[in-house]
Amino acid sequence: MKYALVTGGSRGIGRAVALKLAKELEYPILVNYQSNDEAAMTTKNMIEAEGGSCTLLKFDVSNQEDTHAALDQWKSENPDALVEVIVNNAGITRDGLFMWMKSEDWHDVLNVSLSGFYNVTNHLIQKMLTNRYGRIINIVSVSGVKGTAGQTNYSAAKGALVAASKALAQEVAKRKITVNAVAPGFINTDMTSAMDEKELKRMIPVNRFGEAEEVADLVTFLASKKASYITGEVVNINGGIYS
Repeated sequence: MKYALVTGGSRGIGRAVALKLAKELEYPILVNYQSNDEAAMTTKNMIEAEGGSCTLLKFDVSNQEDTHAALDQWKSENPDALVEVIVNNAGITRDGLFMWMKSEDWHDVLNVSLSGFYNVTNHLIQKMLTNRYGRIINIVSVSGVKGTAGQTNYSAAKGALVAASKALAQEVAKRKITVNAVAPGFINTDMTSAMDEKELKRMIPVNRFGEAEEVADLVTFLASKKASYITGEVVNINGGIYS
């Protein structure tokens, strides 16, 4: 059985991606989340209501021991299963000017986005290489491509993930594994709910925030066999704000 894993999949972009992968590519979905049991269960119920299959995996991607234990337990219960698609979506923000940034705000943001990518992907990639097929999609951000004031930590984490995606893509391409980064701009999610949309959308050529489902459409295409010749790319999805 071939599975798709979505980290940070209980809400927002992660939930939309999980739903779309289940519906359009018919993957059984592994939804990783850290703490929000209610939101994770809602995602599971939504996938199953559409006829899909979903397993919830609760672990902190930034904690290697926690991550490996959860994935190993799932693998021991499903010995013939293979994770064919990995969507590294988990991320947090701790915004503030760099001169006042606390050490934990720096490290926490880098650990979730960047170390989380390593902890999950490195642990699963061996089987993917043996199987000679896979899709790795890293959700980055416009902040990681152009940099955003007040988000030096987040920009650093996502910018590093962009570079990691390009490097890993070159290592695994001969095994028919593609690695791409998707860089959303302002998307309507919990993460952007406190922002002044009316003010910010003036900066966006299409004059609106994006929807999580629009990002999910792009991720689903990159996860499909149609995207076999696309690897090492950063695909911006931001309404023209930066490309």
